Amino acid sequence: MADTPLMPIATAVWLIDNTSLTFEQIADFCGLHTLRVKGIADGDVDIGVRGIDPISNHQLTREEIDKAQSDPDYRMKLSRPKTVVATKTKKAPRYTPVSKRQSRPDAIAWIVRNHPEVSDGQIGKLLGTTKPTIQSVRDRTHWNSSNITPQDPVSLGLCSQMELDAVVKKAAAKAAKAQPADASPTLKPATDGDAPAPAPAAAPAAEEPPAKEEEEELDADKVFAKLGGGSTGDGESTPH
Repeated sequence: MADTPLMPIATAVWLIDNTSLTFEQIADFCGLHTLRVKGIADGDVDIGVRGIDPISNHQLTREEIDKAQSDPDYRMKLSRPKTVVATKTKKAPRYTPVSKRQSRPDAIAWIVRNHPEVSDGQIGKLLGTTKPTIQSVRDRTHWNSSNITPQDPVSLGLCSQMELDAVVKKAAAKAAKAQPADASPTLKPATDGDAPAPAPAAAPAAEEPPAKEEEEELDADKVFAKLGGGSTGDGESTPH
């Protein structure tokens, strides 16, 4: 039988002690040989094994047992769990062959130079290295800094081109998302409660100076004096 219950011998012990199933039915359900089930029932084998109830641990239903007890030719089926609990397994770190481990500093230097947006954590997962090693390559404190030559990790066989492209694309998207958008000034829309700004008052026109009289009133005596006429003491003119 392909599917067998957990701890089949203990399950068989419980079925022998608590049901009227045949040895063949118990053997088929537990994945055991019929003679072994008979030996358990006779106390010849597996002495001292404590039975386990397959109903309480949800491996068998009471209906299946009743159906099998009423029909010796019926073979019981293992119950399937109603819910499956998925367990998250931690991904093992990338294994790098010993022959290629000395090339990792060169690959780190290449990524740091050509793709500075890739984080140390991403480099570590991609190349199977540690953050202290990456940092030592960045600040040139690595013990072999003088001999480090940046080389493409794909050509070195440390990763595939698809893996490298995926890491670079993810890092670029993260960097673009973290970069703030350029803020452009916007005009504040006027609201109903805002009063329009008053127009600037026109500068008062400069006062024109009073018009100068075009001509002053003429003095008759001065006019005659200029014409050559002299004047007497009493104001009358003398003949020539």
